Amino acid sequence: MMTKGKYLFSHQKMISICVVLLGLLLIITICAPWIAPHDPAAVNLAMKLKGSSWEYPLGTDQLGRCNLSRILYGARVSLGCALLIFLSSLFIGLIVGLLSGYKGGWIDHVLMRVCDGIMAFPNLVLILGLVGIFGPGLSQVVLALMLVQWVYYARVFRGMVLSLKEQNFIAAAKISGTSHWNIMRKHMIPNVLPPLAVIGTLEMGWAIMDISAMSFLGLGVQPPMPEWGAMIHEGKSYIQTNPQLMLYPGLVIMAVVVLFNLLGEALSEKYGIKRRV
Repeated sequence: MMTKGKYLFSHQKMISICVVLLGLLLIITICAPWIAPHDPAAVNLAMKLKGSSWEYPLGTDQLGRCNLSRILYGARVSLGCALLIFLSSLFIGLIVGLLSGYKGGWIDHVLMRVCDGIMAFPNLVLILGLVGIFGPGLSQVVLALMLVQWVYYARVFRGMVLSLKEQNFIAAAKISGTSHWNIMRKHMIPNVLPPLAVIGTLEMGWAIMDISAMSFLGLGVQPPMPEWGAMIHEGKSYIQTNPQLMLYPGLVIMAVVVLFNLLGEALSEKYGIKRRV
């Protein structure tokens, strides 16, 4: 019993640390216009590829732009788009999962075959194909990621709904004459929403990496908008002479993704939610 209590405390401590650090990151992201020392898009060729200084704490890039300012503003793009992808995919997945799991029959069969068809392709291949159809750009990448990631949420929610359908309180609601809509609204949705915190933290890391990967390939954020993956893409030509152009945004991506993954792992262990593999 003591070992179990210590184990749970360890998860709780990890959750607290991650929440505090991610909260600080969110505050910094929101306050980027006031914290950033320079305009992230301001070009100053006279200061290009300068090292760290009081004026430019992380130096400058090949166009003389402040690396620190671009990282701070890039956080607004990466985190904001990742959150948008999560919420949109979650909404679609929730609707599909509820209908499929609760209604069953031909509705379940059709919706799950659609999910199977999408999941038959590797995510990256499907995203690249959709971006190729829509064209390069941040909006197109976000849309492509939404159309791919909702499938995971739909299957998770369907499984939860199928389990809930067997519970006595659902049977009691049906016997009492409660409509299907009210059963889903009052009994199904409130019971599947709590795992959102777990699923969301696990998926935010995936979304950030996907956005950065598309920008690195030149298909996402277009110059001069700052974004972590785009910064790595721009700095790859200087990897031997000025590796910090790739190192700084790469370390930020790694740190943020690790934080989300640690938080997600701790929450999944605490609440028994399986992560995507």
